[in-house]
Amino acid sequence: MKNHKIPSFPCVFIALCTILVAAGCSDSDPVSPGIQPEIINGTQSFEFQVSAVQNYTGSVSYTWNNSSTFASVDQSSAVTSGSATLTIKDAAGEIVYSRSLAEDGSLPTPAGTAGDWVLTISLESVSGDLNFRVDEGT
Repeated sequence: MKNHKIPSFPCVFIALCTILVAAGCSDSDPVSPGIQPEIINGTQSFEFQVSAVQNYTGSVSYTWNNSSTFASVDQSSAVTSGSATLTIKDAAGEIVYSRSLAEDGSLPTPAGTAGDWVLTISLESVSGDLNFRVDEGT
């Protein structure tokens, strides 16, 4: 009869942690490997900035609480190729804003429902620098 040794608790724990960390990694980040967006999700504004995106396709959504019924969007990106779109839905799920991030400027949203708004950044083979800010309406 063979003698099988049962792995010790530390070995099992380390192996389990390694598996969980690997499973937690995904390709949902809207940037090239190693480059992370800078995001400020504040009480009165939401800011998104990422530099040097290279030929990336994907989308990501963020929830931002807007206590107002409208917002002002300031876009200042430098899209060199591909397409990047910002879509904003109000708390009722209605689209109140959808524009290419290649368009610069300050644009208001129409009135919507106050509460948790969802900001979705959709990228299709995009390269460049992405930057926008959404401010709560006053």
